[in-house]
Amino acid sequence: MLKGQLAGLMKQAQAMQDNLKRAQDELGNVEVEGQSGSGLVKVVMTCKHEVRRVTIDPSLLADDKDMLEDLVAAAFNDAARRAEMVSNEKMSKLTAGMPMPAGMKFPF
Repeated sequence: MLKGQLAGLMKQAQAMQDNLKRAQDELGNVEVEGQSGSGLVKVVMTCKHEVRRVTIDPSLLADDKDMLEDLVAAAFNDAARRAEMVSNEKMSKLTAGMPMPAGMKFPF
């Protein structure tokens, strides 16, 4: 009976691993948008941190270069935080109730 239980656990672990891999792959298609300057600078990236678009309102092009650079950096950081939030939410649904080792983050 113990051998059957172990086989069942191994099968469950493999299924969970497959589901996690599939979810990680899907995160490459999920886009988030980060903004700064009340939406004057926008960055769209996937939840795997691949930048898809950067949009800068034309009114900023005549402004201070340092300020524009700061706004772009802030929009990137906002997008990265949002990507992390969406990734953690999606992965936590798959691992609900399963204890994860301390310090383990998604995606792997």
